[in-house]
Amino acid sequence: MKIYKIVFLMGIFAMTVSCNNNNNSSKSKKSLNYADSYNWVSLPSTIEKNVDVFYVYPTIYTGKNPQNMDISDSSLRENAQGLLVAQAGVYSAYANLFAPFYRQQSAALQSMDAGNGGKDAYQDPVFQVGAKDIERAFDYYLKYDNPDRPFILASHSQGTMTLINLMRNRFNDPALQKRLVAAYLIGYTITKDDLEKYPWMKLAQGKDDTGVIITYNTEGADAGPSPVLLPGAVAINPLNWRTDGTPANRDANLGAKFFDDATGELIEEIPNFAAAHLDTQKGVLVVTNMKTPKSEKINLVNMGRWSEGVFHRFDYAFWYNNLQQNVSDRIDSYFTKK
Repeated sequence: MKIYKIVFLMGIFAMTVSCNNNNNSSKSKKSLNYADSYNWVSLPSTIEKNVDVFYVYPTIYTGKNPQNMDISDSSLRENAQGLLVAQAGVYSAYANLFAPFYRQQSAALQSMDAGNGGKDAYQDPVFQVGAKDIERAFDYYLKYDNPDRPFILASHSQGTMTLINLMRNRFNDPALQKRLVAAYLIGYTITKDDLEKYPWMKLAQGKDDTGVIITYNTEGADAGPSPVLLPGAVAINPLNWRTDGTPANRDANLGAKFFDDATGELIEEIPNFAAAHLDTQKGVLVVTNMKTPKSEKINLVNMGRWSEGVFHRFDYAFWYNNLQQNVSDRIDSYFTKK
């Protein structure tokens, strides 16, 4: 009798685990409905500007279960809202801000090995759950929110991965290419192979060309290994808008802005914060001659899970005002050309 009860209880336990796993699996496979405003971090009620920005936030979910971010988690929703200021504020001064929630892959499942350990992160089915969300959100946006206005693509880190995935899959379309002011795909790698394989993906060559990609990863001169810097990386310097190794002095830096990413609170703004040049061999943006922040909340030494000198979390902060000015310049250039 006792043996029967144990077997019976073990069976119930196994069924419960199986059901929970199936529920988690079905939850991750079920498509988000972007007709529901709940699934948008930012969805303008009125259109006030003649250009939009479609922005995708970086990795903010670090849990192990579920594997993909639960977009109903209130703290994660607040964090995404904070990034509308800390990053998307670069664009929203000049563009209507559209930003979808997506079921991004947890940071706990991402490799921290150099160059992602040589593996193709785009092929990971857990990543593709969020990437497909972004494709559906973009399709909905084009169909119902923006049938004809020009737009900017903008992102950071895993958000940039989703937009690279989007550009690879959807931008072999002359109509979309004509409407693209620029794509600010920051904090992950665009490679030379990308530019060859997907000829509609073009690296910016100056401060005001349009239909192009602005991309870089920020590191110190002696940085350790980085999972977001891949072989064959290309980049542009946001201080002088050059793709060669010409250095830009600190006086070219219009100002760094350091935010609490989770809340959007401005911690400190530092004019002429740092100089920079491109290491054209690595395809990386090298920051030099940095000023020391006054606030103790800004730690430029301890990078957490990132290697020393890999300033991934500051890809926007160090160059914030230069990026914001450039958005205005490229929008002006777009309409001048059109």
